[in-house]
Amino acid sequence: MKKVYSMFNLNKTKEEEAVQSICIKQIQFADQKQDFNKRLNKAGRRSLYHSLYQSSTDNYSSAASYTDCSEDVKSPRDRQQRSSKGHQDFCIKNIRQADFGRREIEIAEQEMPALMALRKRAEGEKPLAGAKVVGCTHITAHTAVLMETLSALGAQCRWAACNIYSTQNAAAAALAEGGFPVFAWKGESEDDFWWCIDRCVSLEAWQPNLILDDGGDLTHWIYKKYPNIFKMIKGIVEESVTGVHRLYQLSKAGRLCVAAMNVNDSVTKQKFDNLYCCRESILDGLKWLTGVMFGGKQVVVCGYGEVGKGCSAALKAMGSIVYITEVDPICALQACMDCFRLVKLNEVIRQVDMVITCTGNKNVVGRECLDRMKNGCIVCNMGHSNTEIDVVSLRSPELTWERVRSQVDHVIWPDGKRIILLAEGRLLNLSCSTIPTFILSITATTQALALIELYNAPEGRYNKDVYLLPKKMDEFVAGLHLPTFDAHLTELTDEQAKYLGLTKKGPFKPNYYRY
Repeated sequence: MKKVYSMFNLNKTKEEEAVQSICIKQIQFADQKQDFNKRLNKAGRRSLYHSLYQSSTDNYSSAASYTDCSEDVKSPRDRQQRSSKGHQDFCIKNIRQADFGRREIEIAEQEMPALMALRKRAEGEKPLAGAKVVGCTHITAHTAVLMETLSALGAQCRWAACNIYSTQNAAAAALAEGGFPVFAWKGESEDDFWWCIDRCVSLEAWQPNLILDDGGDLTHWIYKKYPNIFKMIKGIVEESVTGVHRLYQLSKAGRLCVAAMNVNDSVTKQKFDNLYCCRESILDGLKWLTGVMFGGKQVVVCGYGEVGKGCSAALKAMGSIVYITEVDPICALQACMDCFRLVKLNEVIRQVDMVITCTGNKNVVGRECLDRMKNGCIVCNMGHSNTEIDVVSLRSPELTWERVRSQVDHVIWPDGKRIILLAEGRLLNLSCSTIPTFILSITATTQALALIELYNAPEGRYNKDVYLLPKKMDEFVAGLHLPTFDAHLTELTDEQAKYLGLTKKGPFKPNYYRY
């Protein structure tokens, strides 16, 4: 018994020694930390913060944009900037981000093989020599590759953004540094948006003869404010459902005085950009902004066109329970055959965790539905227009807006219920996430070919109307991308071509064919 007691005392002594050793080390560490803080003066801390800040922003993706320093809080419209070559005809966030933007563009070029191939093939011919292209699209690294391609083909370009949130500031800086007149920055106000468009058009010494638009805002602005310039335009290329709808309205009213190319309904846009791009970017945007887990979540997707199909497939693959709303019985039947439940929005609005609009229509999610949503419901838009969600009705005195972070707002009801609104109802993927560069290569190549076609078309080929891209061009764009996959097309024999009534080089499908 005495022996056991002695051993117990011995163990206790060792424990005390261990504790004492730890305490001494903690005291020493505290002293070292205090000494370090004394030596680190205010300027030093600021320098350390800047170093950490710089390294973190260097690693950010372009989708998040680059966080601007405090000195850049002032509106770009109130600051005079100059490129290293003295160029001043631009208005962007920060010209010093040009090097970052150039790296982004170089990465994008690797994933845009068709556009680079087109640049190499046609650079000597200069098919756009004399063309003056005014553009209003999302200004990203991908757009920069398109603009530089158009320039290599002989065109002069002036550009504004079609979305106040989608501009990649670094890419815009790289373009400005390269001599392109660019007027755009991430987070523009509505007034800034129209001011930037006007700066692209109002230059007296420069009159555009081609329009490349995404949404129809640029076309509408020139048509309303500069009718004389609009009459001199040689062609319009439009890539969105909203913009195409506006063009058809002008045509129907007999007020379209220029030929226009509907790129949105081309096969290469519908079947690749709208479907595959949205299938990947919807998850990226939602995860980036909210960190939400998709498995088990109930989601309603409004619209089952190509965008809706892509979004629904992605969410279903991640384990979400997906409902579809649709007005078109054909699209509705496709949704049913794809094992989605077709519902009316008011039937499920109280229970769903997410509402995603993909229609391009107006007030698809109205105030009545917003009032009935469950607490914490995520609401966002994947269609082009910002009119799908009735955001205007949410800016009322009884509701409180609370900014969570950039592009994420809580809208709070008087009873404490809140919904999570993303990008203020604007396009989610281009505002808040990355999108597949390869897909944009397909769309950008299609746009470039449409501009070349309209600019070089002989008199009389196109009337003052809206046209679809010739099928041969769609096939050409697709063919330019096949080498990336080491893909090998089968060629028709003479006998097979004769049997089908085709030429061996295509086009292989009639215009009415639905892929």
